[in-house]
Amino acid sequence: MFQKLGQLFARDSAFPMPKPDAPICVVGDVHGCLSLLEQLLQKIPQDHQVILAGDYIDRGEQSAGVLRALSVRTDVMCLMGNHEEMLLRFLLKGAEEGGRWIHNGGLETLVSFGLGSANLHMSKEELNACRDALMTEMGAPMVAWLADLESAALTGNVLVSHAGANPHKAPNVQSKDALRWGHPDFLRSPRKDGIWVVHGHTIVKQARAERGRIAVDTGAYASGVLSAVCLDGGPPRFITAQL
Repeated sequence: MFQKLGQLFARDSAFPMPKPDAPICVVGDVHGCLSLLEQLLQKIPQDHQVILAGDYIDRGEQSAGVLRALSVRTDVMCLMGNHEEMLLRFLLKGAEEGGRWIHNGGLETLVSFGLGSANLHMSKEELNACRDALMTEMGAPMVAWLADLESAALTGNVLVSHAGANPHKAPNVQSKDALRWGHPDFLRSPRKDGIWVVHGHTIVKQARAERGRIAVDTGAYASGVLSAVCLDGGPPRFITAQL
């Protein structure tokens, strides 16, 4: 398979082999699947820098466990996804931002932090009280860790972000919205600068690399499969963890 991938890239001069400055392994959307994350991390080569592409929370049942595990690690790089942004907006503005987040998987995160009385139809007062309780359960260090997450990592000819990038702009001038939420042209307009973009956010049946894009979100919370890609200058190598 790796030989065929190498031949494919060789035929397309616009996209040379993805080559980070040092070996990396990028993990797709975890979404509260702690057991899958633990299993996958054990499979990653020790000489590869681990980068997680965001969306650690929501939808799955173990969001609190995922955040507790990742927020104390210094050997992995965690990027911010749109779900982390929604959580931070809720913590900052309470009821003003709570409805959107809770209806997009935030309810599962609240329950995972022990806030079992949370529901989809809370009043503004209940949402604000829920926000205050969540702040207490998370604690200041975890909230600060989340707020400090970067939106992207650039190494060699590889850009890693949660939702992709604007294909018409250089990697160093991307907006946070494009990196965390996506850009309408990302999946339909290949880049012309030889930069490969490794991303999650958009669920694919199987992790794949094509035309300057490497997709690693295999919908772990629904499929039971968490995926990652290892890049070291040769053809991309995909690894998975499964229930």
